[in-house]
This record gives sequence, structure tokens and C-alpha cells, in this order.
Amino acid sequence: MKKLFTLTALLLSLASGAQNASICFDINRKVGDIDKNIYGMFMEPIARARSNSLYGPVYDPSSPLANADGFKTDVIDMFRELKASNMRWPGGNYTSNYHWTDGIGPKEQRPVRIDPAWGGIDSNHVGTHEWVALNEAIGSANVACFNFGFGTIDEAKYWVEYCNRPVGTYYSDLRAANGHPEPFNIQYWCLGNEVDGKPWIHGYKEVDEYVTMAYLVAKIVRSVDRNVKLVACGASWYDNCPIGTPPHGHWIDWNRTVIQELYGMADYLSVHRYWEYSRDDYYELMADNSQDVEDKIVTTQHLIDVERTNYPQKRRMYISMDEWNANNISGYTQVLANAMYLNSFIRHSDIVKMANFALMTSLLQTDPDTGSFYRGPLFQAYKLFSNNCYGSTIDSYVTCGTYDGQVYKNVPYLDVTCVYSEDEGRVVINVVNVNKDQAIKTDISALTGSFSNKATVSTICCELDEEITKAKESSYVPKQTTVNVKDGKLTYSFPAHSITQISIPVK
Repeated sequence: MKKLFTLTALLLSLASGAQNASICFDINRKVGDIDKNIYGMFMEPIARARSNSLYGPVYDPSSPLANADGFKTDVIDMFRELKASNMRWPGGNYTSNYHWTDGIGPKEQRPVRIDPAWGGIDSNHVGTHEWVALNEAIGSANVACFNFGFGTIDEAKYWVEYCNRPVGTYYSDLRAANGHPEPFNIQYWCLGNEVDGKPWIHGYKEVDEYVTMAYLVAKIVRSVDRNVKLVACGASWYDNCPIGTPPHGHWIDWNRTVIQELYGMADYLSVHRYWEYSRDDYYELMADNSQDVEDKIVTTQHLIDVERTNYPQKRRMYISMDEWNANNISGYTQVLANAMYLNSFIRHSDIVKMANFALMTSLLQTDPDTGSFYRGPLFQAYKLFSNNCYGSTIDSYVTCGTYDGQVYKNVPYLDVTCVYSEDEGRVVINVVNVNKDQAIKTDISALTGSFSNKATVSTICCELDEEITKAKESSYVPKQTTVNVKDGKLTYSFPAHSITQISIPVK
């Protein structure tokens, strides 16, 4: 009670007396442990006209950059640099028509199929063995997605047998015959993809039909490998969907039913959310989309909490945000938006335990002259989080000016999270200053713990309308400075439309 009174008094003092903005944190008030799996990727072979997101950009055995498995080593090196923790494959909408048996055995004998989801022709040259090899090269875990469109329960069961059982059964022996005697031991499996998406998904299902199949698949694959972790399919069809509006409240009703029926069986509920509010005004764009993501997380957490309270003895369920990206905007504004996504995952580290950026190659910039990838500001912003934000999220209190969207009002200009690593004895403060015109001078203090004499500051800041080019690649690397700590307080001015990470040793 004394600590709570002290914190309240301090925060009231900061809010009422300070002209600067303020950030106050408490290393003793832990929100949750940050799971490394929030730094995951999502990849599928999307074919558009003459291009493909996988074949060519990532997999190209004819490239001088290709490794023995046909994957480009420059791409692999970049994702190793990002410390990508996992990759979800083979899709995506693609999975509703994908049959894993098409992608095993000698490549020249694999069937060539039409891809109904994205168009084009699928050679199936990247199948189970190749996806596993790509993840092994990157150092990331596999997250495989079952076909819940036109796939069957037996198909899911046999895939887990093929991947995870020791030799001695039909499908594990088939894996060995195809060159891999040891099990792949794929731990994470998705129970379908966006099967509620009636306007776009092949094999759409009503929720009762879905949970029946999901329960049976979960039960049978755990009889093959009891150690698998399963991701139930949450809603993806929201009220502002540009290609068809669902019944009002569809996404909440869908999630509620899936959680009720699969709680104790599934380890995660997937949440897919892209920035889908189209706004001409910069502040309305940033407010409505960023807070919509917060709402999707918080509302889903409340639904999960009801089942956790009713059935405390059952297996816990968490959120997997396994498709996300501010993909309806471009340029540097998109970089700010995606940094806010990462702040949301850290802010809710007690419930968000996995996340997958879509698509993985969208984290890289493409040089239009050569077709090669390079490290743009989005790559560098993501790297700040994925390389430095481990440990525990701690409570922070922020006072600053606000801005309005059409839907959400009084959104703080400073989007802030604080991460405490007890092992390293440091706090990392992540700040996105959304104000497009003004720097915000901010006093930073700690309720518990004491700062060292200096803090390290890393900043990314480009012009909002700046063209991102290969020629400026070196300028996108975060600018590092040191800031002195005085009287237990740090004062820093966050540049307009910037991403800043401050690392402070604490005792």
C-alpha cells in the first residue's frame, strides 16, 4: 500500500507540475515476460502476374547467392541479423488448397499445381524439407499451418507423423527415404488459416464446423506427438473489411466460440490484423489504426480471461498475432506504424506470446535497379526491438500531449514501452514520437532503482515523404548518442516523427 501511495503521489506531481512530457517506470511492477517468439516471420508463395514472393526473391537455385538448398544467403544473413525466432509457413490463404504430400520427394517428380488462392503455377519445389532447411539456416523455429480448407483430419495426422515421429512407421520411414532419417520435431502447428474469411478464403467454414474439426485434429495430432503446441484460428474478418462486411460483431462472436470450445486444447489463438483504416489525414491514420490493434488484443484477452477463470486447471491459452503489418501505407510512415505494432506486443507481453510479420521479405527493401534486397529503415527499426527487447515488460506512466482520430480520441503522441532485463541490469525504453512536426522534451525517471551516469540512445528519423533508396542505406542505421543522467533523472528531446530506443543501466 505504501508503494502504491508513493507511486500515485509521484505521478500526480509529474502530471501537474512539469511542463515537459514525462515517462516514469517501476522495475518492480512487471507486466509479463517477453517471449522471443514475438519476433517471428510469416511467408507464403504469393504469385502476382510474373512475380512470386518466394520463388526468385528467396528461393532460386540458379542464383550465385544460393546455398546448397537453393535459398539466397543474403536473405538468410539478414534474418539471422534480425534474430528471427520463428517462421510460419507455407501460408496464408495458400494453405487452404495445399496438400503437403505434393511437396516431398524428388523435385522433378513433384506435381505442378494451379494455386487457386493467388493465381499462377506452383511447382511445389519448396515443400516440408525445404521450409525446414530454410529455418535451420536462419536459426528460427518452424510454425507449420494445416490445410483446413480442403484438407482432411488424416492429412494433418500423417503430416505430424511424417515430421515428428522416429523411424518405424509408414510416414516417418517415408521421411527417412526422402533423405532425413531424424525427425524434424516441428513444435508449432496452426489449426487452419483465416477460415472465417468468407469473402476470400477457399474452404470457408462456419464457426461450429470449424471448432468441431479443430478439436478432432488437435486430439488426433497429440496422439502422434503430445509435445506439439497448437494455434487455433481466430477471426480475421472485421467490420471494416474492404471486400465485404461481416455481420456486426462477427469477430468477437467467432473468437468467443473458438476460445470456449478449444480452451485447454489449443495453446494460442491467432489474431490477424493489418492496418485497414484508410485515412487521408496523418493523425487520423495513426490514431485509428494503432488503437484498433490495441482493441483487438485487449478484447481477445478479456475473452480468454473468462475461460481461464472458469477453468484454471486447464492448459493456458495465449495470443499469437501471426499476421501483422501496416501494409496499407508505405514509406517512412509505415516504419513508424510497425514500430507501434511491436510496442503493442511488448505492452501486452502477458498475453501476446507469438507474432509473425507478413510477409518476411516486406521487412527488406528492394532495389528496383538490381532486384536485390537491402536494409532500409523498417529493417533497422525491427532490429532495435528484436535484438534488444528481452526480459520483462514493466509498468510505465506517460504524460504528454495527445492527438485525435476519427474513431479514437486523446491518443498520446509518445507511444512508449519499457523493458527490464534483470540479468543485464538495464532498462530499455522504446518511444515512437508520432508528432509529425514537433520534438517532445521529456523527463524520464524511475520509481525504483537508480540510473547509471550515462544512457545510450539510438534514433531512427527520416522525412515522412522521403524516398527510401539503396544509395541511402547507411543513413538508415540508428544514430547513437550518449546522454548524461543528473539527479537520478534523464531528460531527452524525442525528435518529431522518430523512433528512439534508450538503454539505461539500473541498480
